[in-house]
Amino acid sequence: MTTALGALLTNDLVGITRGRFFPLPARSAAMEKGCGWVPANLGLTPFDEIAADNPWGCIGDLRLLPDPQTRFLSRRLGDGALDGMLCDITTLDGTPWYGCGRSFLKAALSDLENEFGLILQGAFEMEFQIQGASWGAAPAFSLQAMRRADTMCRDLVDALTDIGAAPEIILPEYGQDQFELACAPRPGLQAADKAVLVREVVREVARLHGHRATFTPKLHPDGVGNGLHIHFSFLDATDGTPVAYDPARPHGVSARCGQFVAGIVRHMPALMVLCAPTVVSYLRLVPHHWSAAYSSFGALNREAALRICPIAPHADPARAFNIEFRPTDGTASPYWALGCLVRAGLEGLRQRLPTPPLLSGDPDALSEAERAQSGIKRLPATLGAALECFLSDHVVRQWFDPVLIEGIRTAKKCEMDKTRDWSPENICEQYARIY
Repeated sequence: MTTALGALLTNDLVGITRGRFFPLPARSAAMEKGCGWVPANLGLTPFDEIAADNPWGCIGDLRLLPDPQTRFLSRRLGDGALDGMLCDITTLDGTPWYGCGRSFLKAALSDLENEFGLILQGAFEMEFQIQGASWGAAPAFSLQAMRRADTMCRDLVDALTDIGAAPEIILPEYGQDQFELACAPRPGLQAADKAVLVREVVREVARLHGHRATFTPKLHPDGVGNGLHIHFSFLDATDGTPVAYDPARPHGVSARCGQFVAGIVRHMPALMVLCAPTVVSYLRLVPHHWSAAYSSFGALNREAALRICPIAPHADPARAFNIEFRPTDGTASPYWALGCLVRAGLEGLRQRLPTPPLLSGDPDALSEAERAQSGIKRLPATLGAALECFLSDHVVRQWFDPVLIEGIRTAKKCEMDKTRDWSPENICEQYARIY
């Protein structure tokens, strides 16, 4: 009988799921108590390098504390089950650690509920590409493209269903061997938990079929991009009624939803260091590619960073109404990315910012004066520029412990130094290998 391994997992600042592993069932009790972790792990770049000047060094110890409500199990993946739990990172006395993305998101969601009586409902829509498949060419979005991958996709849906993350839809996308998978809306923390697990299951199913799945933002410099679109709406915490939609207001955006969106638009350039956290991210965030290169708000507009999504005929508009945030990609942690959106939205709610004007068309086609009049800013074009926006936004900096800010700074500098002389082709190749 093959020994099963249980996983205790966390997702770091660059979206990589790392953890500790235990033989089961012999170590089940030990696994449920959690295990040790190291602060400097948060300083790892995607290339598993730790900056020499990182603020943690060799000092300190932490715990991976598993959340029993996140227990996942699928026995469909090869000879060994995928079994484990997602964890919070805590200090040795059980206090949430400032470098835990899951705890960061939980605290932000708690503030949103306590201060404004709002429960965020979230959903993640992710794109990935398959490498190493011997499939013949097929038109984008076609039945042919889907049928050639039918066995893999069936196995993927079964494995995701096992862990409580059955997708609402899976489809062949525009790019070569590209797929899109969307999950159902859930309370914010659960949505992020499922997004972390979905990526790992996709990779595992592809591997078992002799392929390789990559969520890299760009597989080739001139190819299509892979995004991680974050959808959100709100429920009233007292009675569960939807409150993002108001038919009496322009485009149905309720006052509170508009304030939340305004906070994101205002601070969006500073959020990119965690929503698009790697060098390769910025090969995707360019104009005219439907990936959102400007901090803008639009209705049914895929060049807008935030867009009002369409509502199907006969659907209840109050329950179907949601906003999509488009700049995030698969190198981001769902916890840190969604947590940043909530924190920025809270700033908009606290200041009662007006709903941003809705963008019509491509923001790159506007003059600088027109963009300035509408509060539309070009998002950072490089990771270095994103880091500068982050460090210079004093409101955003207040959300993070100073030691964490220094850790982010040193890790990004280390990553940028390593890739400084790489060609775009080499950048795409190296990040595709990791993600």
